[in-house]
Amino acid sequence: MNSIIMGDIEVNNILIVESENDKFFIEALIAHMNIDVKVGNPICTIDEYNCMGGIGKLKNKLEELRARILKGDEINQVGIIFDADNIGIDERKQQINDVKDSVFTSSELDLKIFIMNIDGGGELETVLKEIKSIDSPIADCLESWQECLADKKLSKKDFDKLWIQIYQRYDCCTIKEQKQAGRKCNNETSLKDKSIYDFDKNIVELSELKDFLEGFQD
Repeated sequence: MNSIIMGDIEVNNILIVESENDKFFIEALIAHMNIDVKVGNPICTIDEYNCMGGIGKLKNKLEELRARILKGDEINQVGIIFDADNIGIDERKQQINDVKDSVFTSSELDLKIFIMNIDGGGELETVLKEIKSIDSPIADCLESWQECLADKKLSKKDFDKLWIQIYQRYDCCTIKEQKQAGRKCNNETSLKDKSIYDFDKNIVELSELKDFLEGFQD
């Protein structure tokens, strides 16, 4: 069964993502897999750098969803894709289920959860860093810079975000594109219009995400 963006009249399955960048990534991966899954509007906007894992806004999204169900919309299942961040997969799932249980009874909602991670932690940028497909000499130099910072090192979350920005802009964009980096080297363009990530890379976390997306069609 197809999932339709929340807000359309005919709704079967709904996939909720955390941020606009997550939406760009999931849509690019879905297109690569050639499957029919639609992604709803993200909980966080691209300008909200820290969205508390999206948990703070998830309840509002689920309350809107429950209101639609009560009005008669047919919704078979809901999928949620959030980042593990620093708290890990199990705790993030528990947070999501706690929010869900505060809005729905157990029989009202078929909820499927996937937590974006590498080795049990991290977020979208951690995954992107793992599946980059172009040589990254400029971005890789950030490791030495990070060591130089000593006790002022960036957090892993901040470092991975910076690494992806440098990779996309300076390792993957032409000099001409760099002059229009806001349009030519951003996440949306890099994910959807350029072949700088390996969506077939043989890592467990990517395979599990693909399985989740394929299963979400059922």
